[in-house]
Amino acid sequence: MDPIIPARMAAEIEGDFVVFVIGMRINKPWKLHKWIPTFLGMPRMLKELNKQPESGFLGSISSGLLVVQYWRSFDDLERYARSHDQLHWPAWVAFNRRIGRSRGDVGIWHETYMVRAGEYEAIYSGMPRTGLGRAGKLVPATGRKESARGRSGREMAARMRPTRTSAADQEVRPTKEAPL
Repeated sequence: MDPIIPARMAAEIEGDFVVFVIGMRINKPWKLHKWIPTFLGMPRMLKELNKQPESGFLGSISSGLLVVQYWRSFDDLERYARSHDQLHWPAWVAFNRRIGRSRGDVGIWHETYMVRAGEYEAIYSGMPRTGLGRAGKLVPATGRKESARGRSGREMAARMRPTRTSAADQEVRPTKEAPL
């Protein structure tokens, strides 16, 4: 387990990346044979991925039935998902065979976000390395990184926007935000 860092830290990661959020919902808990294989499959896949840094998998964070994964690219994520030589594809085929016409017994879902370089924001205070801070690196949340706007790279963009002249369209100009 990583040590707690007793400071405000921000995450940095080089280049574009992908955030993949995946979860399951146990709709009929008494149908153990439907959901237990799915529940046990994800930790095995994460273990497999952690042993393959060349896969483009950057790390993950899990909480019960939800996992957030970080990938270098969508192509890397898709290559893993569709590879017949990795754990995911056979597990996916088995899930669909097992569920058959009873899709209401256990639900699965995922969301994929493609993030452009510098267009994200993350803050950690009194935390061990986790999430994007583990997938990338942690840096002190000082200077422009003290505010969410500064960490997101939007501080400069806001300063460059023209001021509107109509009172109804008056733009609120950014000011120094209080640290989170």
